[in-house]
Amino acid sequence: MIELGVNIDHVATIRQARRTYEPDPVWAAVEAHLGGADGITVHLREDRRHIRDDDVRRLRETTQIKLNLEMASTDEMVGIACALNPEMAMLVPEGRHEITTEGGLDILGQESRLRDQVAKLADAGIVTSVFIDAELPQIEAAARIGAKVCEIHTGPYAHAFHDQGRDIEAKAVVTQLDKVRQAGAAIRQLGMRFNAGHALNYYNVQPVARLGGVRELHIGHAIVSRAVFVGLREAVREMKQLMRQAAAHVE
Repeated sequence: MIELGVNIDHVATIRQARRTYEPDPVWAAVEAHLGGADGITVHLREDRRHIRDDDVRRLRETTQIKLNLEMASTDEMVGIACALNPEMAMLVPEGRHEITTEGGLDILGQESRLRDQVAKLADAGIVTSVFIDAELPQIEAAARIGAKVCEIHTGPYAHAFHDQGRDIEAKAVVTQLDKVRQAGAAIRQLGMRFNAGHALNYYNVQPVARLGGVRELHIGHAIVSRAVFVGLREAVREMKQLMRQAAAHVE
């Protein structure tokens, strides 16, 4: 059954805008859980621009559902993950000047180093995920370094959907969705778990949730944005309902 991981980074972004103590990301995690989230995702960035070390520690102590720690593939972050022991660590590319993650991790260019880091995480009992573009060479490299999960970057699909007037039958949208579908098939064939995420929202999520074999969707900004108007618990409930409806009619 398809699962929803809720990214609560932007709750911390609101807090950091005033350099204060509220809203509390841990409280957000509880509300997301009560709304039906299957997991909580946070990105501990090297510059600590939103989520901070203490947030991750408190989430680890408090969260009763899966904790997915997004992080750059650095020795510092691997050490933090091994100490905190989240259920999953997702290696992502990270740029100091980007607003959000702009593309998938280039595994091909750093296989040896990433293989060592994945091994360290595995030794600590942590499942390793990699956030990659829908490209077969990157998927094959993910399998070689020992990743157990591939999260396919759905940004190109989501942007095409928006640019084409939210027309799911537009050629550009169909092309991008098919790339995600083919990537998912390749991931599963290689024995890894197929997850997806990035720029998914209440209007574009169902075609992705309908893809065969997709295990989890990780969604943050859209849910936090909806929560401004309806509350986080309800925003999560609405997203989960859309996903489950779509997954009941898998392609």
